[in-house]
Amino acid sequence: MKKQVGLTVAALMLVLVGCSNGDGETGTDTNTSNGEQTTITLTGWQSSPTEQRYLEDTIAAFEDANPDINVEISTIADQYMNILRTRLIGGEGPDVFFLEAFEAPGLIETGVVEPLDDYITDEFDLDDFEQPLVDAFRNNDGVLYGLPKDTSTLALFYNKDMFEEAGIEEAPTTWDELIEVAEQLQSDDVYGFGVVPDLARLMFIAESNGGQIAVDNEAAFADPAVVDALQPIVDMRNELGIAGEPSEAGTDNGGEMFALERTAMIIEGNWTVPYLDENFPDVNYGVAEIPTVNDEQGTMAYTVSYVMNAASEKKEASWRLIEYLTGKEGMEKWTSSGLTLPTRASVSESLDYADDPLYGPFVAGASYATVWNDDTNLPIIYNNFNNQFLSAFLGQRDLQEALQEAQDVANNEID
Repeated sequence: MKKQVGLTVAALMLVLVGCSNGDGETGTDTNTSNGEQTTITLTGWQSSPTEQRYLEDTIAAFEDANPDINVEISTIADQYMNILRTRLIGGEGPDVFFLEAFEAPGLIETGVVEPLDDYITDEFDLDDFEQPLVDAFRNNDGVLYGLPKDTSTLALFYNKDMFEEAGIEEAPTTWDELIEVAEQLQSDDVYGFGVVPDLARLMFIAESNGGQIAVDNEAAFADPAVVDALQPIVDMRNELGIAGEPSEAGTDNGGEMFALERTAMIIEGNWTVPYLDENFPDVNYGVAEIPTVNDEQGTMAYTVSYVMNAASEKKEASWRLIEYLTGKEGMEKWTSSGLTLPTRASVSESLDYADDPLYGPFVAGASYATVWNDDTNLPIIYNNFNNQFLSAFLGQRDLQEALQEAQDVANNEID
């Protein structure tokens, strides 16, 4: 059966910390008719009203199982990290909050997030998580600060009708095959391959030759190994004429570019599946794992964790909430809503995501994905890469020159 799955991720987007019950006052235990009850606060974002409703239902299940704990949910709809920092600096920080892997290294470095290793027991079964997703929330010493609540990876979307018309029976499994297929499918109206030219999509390819986009917290993407790894993407447009990016197809995102059938293939995330099914039900498509690069499988993973405020005065109750939400029971309840992918292998198996023809490629990728997380300066590195890579992709300048300039500007900002 086809499941509707989307990603709970913040948009591809702390110093002093206090705790609050949402009214600006330090949280205190409250007494109810059922006896003494501890109130803790949980802060996150809302991707949709439906997602918010499922979160509230999952929290209600936790409260039913833990009647001595009351959870107050505070939602930040926009500019999540900026608003959260302001609240934390003002002594109004939550006990538990969402933390995106992209932001994790910088926040962990400040010391404001509670280490979780001492809370985790053998019964919690940490080994059940896909390890790249857990490792995204460790520091350089291996200390764990967050537990991933859900995830998404990238996979290859392909138009089955276009494949059939061209006599192509299967999705490509290597990058050379992808280029051959794109050449066969290229036409005046359709790009053989659609490219979303940003680092969040391309990082795993950029590092496929052994280079790194960042070293010692500074940009390093002008490394010849990185340039050589990305050059084939640029050449697909400028030398072979078989690739384009969304704005060239009159759209502003890869999902719509594929939905409008302006490209025969594109690498996108599992959030594209419900988008297509709800808005473009006539598009006949399939999903496959991303073709190998240099004989190695690769993809990106985006994940968000629950973390505990190091300054919380209610750590035992806060841990019980995190333990439930990322435990097998709580995660199955949350991800069975069909809005997210589990980060526990056992939950993916119990919900049959791994065997689903559309979602199986995304689940498979979690075990070998490059997590969108690198170091404390990744936001600066990301912005400068994107500014210059697009110009190279559009043929406006040499890739090596573009990335060298982007690297220099990024490192000047970092310094």
